[in-house]
Amino acid sequence: MHIVVDRQKLLDRVRRIAGQVGAVEKQLQGNAGCSETLQLVASVRGAVGSLMEELIEQHMREHVARPGLTDEERTEASEEMLALIRRYGK
Repeated sequence: MHIVVDRQKLLDRVRRIAGQVGAVEKQLQGNAGCSETLQLVASVRGAVGSLMEELIEQHMREHVARPGLTDEERTEASEEMLALIRRYGK
């Protein structure tokens, strides 16, 4: 994947997600309540989902919708994206 748009923004987002995952680990090591831990895990899931949406959008704009691509390039990029979406949806 060729990511150019807002690379720093994406990296910052990944670092925040890493921090959230670290917080889940601390809660599991400590005596945190189930609902608190579940809420934190739900936040992580939402953050990862938002990251995935951003990456999908960038991929579609760069490798499927960009003017000047050949039909073969568009088809290949579309098939890659469909495979990723299937895996992500499981």
